[in-house]
Amino acid sequence: MTVTAMSSKDVTKKVFNKDSLFILDVRNESDFQDWKIEGENFKYLNIPYFELLDGVEDILNKIPVEQDVLVVCAKEGSSVMIAEMLSDKGLTVSYLQGGMKAWSEHLEPVKVGDLKDGGEVYQFVRIGKGCLSYMIVSKSEAVIIDATRMTDIYLDFAKSIGVKITHVFDTHLHADHISGGRVIAEKTQATYWLPPKDATEVTFNYQSLEGGNDVTIGNTTINIHALYSPGHTIGSTSFVVDEKFLLSGDILFIDSIGRPDLAGMAEDWVTDLRESLYNRYRELSEELIVLPAHFMIIDELSPDGSVSEKLGTLFEKNHGLKIEDENEFRKLVTENLPPQPNAYQEIRETNMGKINPDVEKQRVMEIGPNRCAIR
Repeated sequence: MTVTAMSSKDVTKKVFNKDSLFILDVRNESDFQDWKIEGENFKYLNIPYFELLDGVEDILNKIPVEQDVLVVCAKEGSSVMIAEMLSDKGLTVSYLQGGMKAWSEHLEPVKVGDLKDGGEVYQFVRIGKGCLSYMIVSKSEAVIIDATRMTDIYLDFAKSIGVKITHVFDTHLHADHISGGRVIAEKTQATYWLPPKDATEVTFNYQSLEGGNDVTIGNTTINIHALYSPGHTIGSTSFVVDEKFLLSGDILFIDSIGRPDLAGMAEDWVTDLRESLYNRYRELSEELIVLPAHFMIIDELSPDGSVSEKLGTLFEKNHGLKIEDENEFRKLVTENLPPQPNAYQEIRETNMGKINPDVEKQRVMEIGPNRCAIR
């Protein structure tokens, strides 16, 4: 029997549709425990591939025959080998095309709403890493916010819907993933915006993104209102789009809030974080639809795969927004931090323009889950 490849897009559909899938992950146990493909109805078996080199007989009774089976490894090669061994024993299995490296890079565009003038908002879901980026479209123009380094996906999507990218924003200097913002701006002659307080060490030219900036795209005015909201970084900036959407960057998530320590400034920035969330955001309409720059767990995905929630609902349900005592808030934010993202200092330096790793190095730097939220 021949084994078939399952693409990251195929697996993403299964996640969105809540399909069942049995995953045989043949990476080392520590890698599996740190980061795996997550789905609501996925089941797992983790056996390092080197334990299966002498044969797969011992695990045959652990692999179901009534549902799809996917073999997963880091880069693809080991999963192909194990899948072929299982196939030789009569099982129907697939392997993940490109391995977890490909899973880390897959972006799935999902429309999340309409603007008053007939424009549209698209969310690009980086399903394997939890990153969320955005394209806002009006008439024949588009704005991109918090782009990943997989820039062709945005460029191809803009071309497919017939729009020109005129502005590119980063809500802050990212530490968990490499921004594609400058590359997109260079390829499209768009204006690249970055908060100046996060840009004190950058080596390139940028347009200064500050609270009060309004950027208009398309033939009709769409105000992309920049709201200074420090805390995750000192320059973190949110956007109110069309008085309908709040792009919160890494300040506010659906089920958590942003961590303030990725520049080594947790104690200093926790006050800013509280001010942004408990005062600045409280002044906004609770009807605004929050569109964050990350999701933490697969449960945050809507049935269509998108991630969003009304601000008022988050004030009711998000634990990070309901801590009245300031000292308790400080303790939560500074003592409940997950491990820092892989290679986060190198990622920050790349986003500053200080270093320029090759593509393969960038892939390795980004491997693993996002860790931008407090626990």
